[in-house]
Amino acid sequence: MTRVFGRPAALADVPTHYCPGCTHGIIHRLVAEAIDEAGVLDRAVGVAPVGCSVLAYNYFNCDMQQAAHGRAPAVATGIKRARPECVVFSYQGDGDLASIGTAEIIHAAARGERITVIFVNNAIYGMTGGQMAPTTLVGQKTTTSPRGRDAALAGYPVRMAELLAALESPAYIARVSVHNPANINRAKRAIQKAFEVQIKDQGFGFVEVLSSCPTNWGLAPIEALKWVEEHMIPYYPLGEFKTVEGAG
Repeated sequence: MTRVFGRPAALADVPTHYCPGCTHGIIHRLVAEAIDEAGVLDRAVGVAPVGCSVLAYNYFNCDMQQAAHGRAPAVATGIKRARPECVVFSYQGDGDLASIGTAEIIHAAARGERITVIFVNNAIYGMTGGQMAPTTLVGQKTTTSPRGRDAALAGYPVRMAELLAALESPAYIARVSVHNPANINRAKRAIQKAFEVQIKDQGFGFVEVLSSCPTNWGLAPIEALKWVEEHMIPYYPLGEFKTVEGAG
C-alpha cells in the first residue's frame, strides 16, 4: 500500500505541550516538512528562544540551540558564520522577536545574514500570562491592557514584515496565516522559499505567521481562528513583501 501521509522525519514523535487549539503545532509541521523536502535534515540547526517556542528543541529531529530571550538571530548568526554549510533557522514569537529582540532581528536582516527566521505572531505574550505585546491590536484586551490597547499610550502595533522589508539586504520577507487549509498551504510555500534563499546563499529569509492563542484570548479554538481572519489580517495583510529573483 502506498503511504500518502505521515509524520515528517524532521518532526519528533512526542506529545505536545501547547494549549488546545494553539497553531504552533501546525507551524512546527510546516517547518519540518520544508526541511524534509529540501533534503537538509542532516545539516539543519534550529535556535529556540524564550516564550511559547522555548520547547521547540523537543519537537525537531535536528540539532537545536537554546538562546536567551530575543537573542535567537544573534545565536543563529554565530552558528551560520562558524558552520556555513549548516541550514540555520530560528523559531520565535512576537514577544521575543518584536520586543526584547528588536535589535537582533533588525541588524541580522540589515546584514543579510544567511539564516531563516520563522516569526509566530499571535498578538500577545503567551507563555508568561497574556500581557500586551508589540503586536497587540489597538483595543485588544490583555492582562496589562484590561481596557484594550490605547494607541495614545502604547502606540500602534508593529508590523515586522513591512519593517524588515524596508531594509536593503533581506532576500525574502513574507507574512502568512494558518487559520484555514488554503492559507496553511500558502504558509508552507513561503517557509520553503525562506529556506531556499538560504540554501542558495541568496540572503536573509523571514516568514511572519499569524497564529491564534485561544487560551490568552479567552476564545474557543474555532472562534480564535475566526478572530485571526476578522481582526488580525486586516491590520497585518498577507503576502510577499520582498523576494529575490529565482526564489520559489
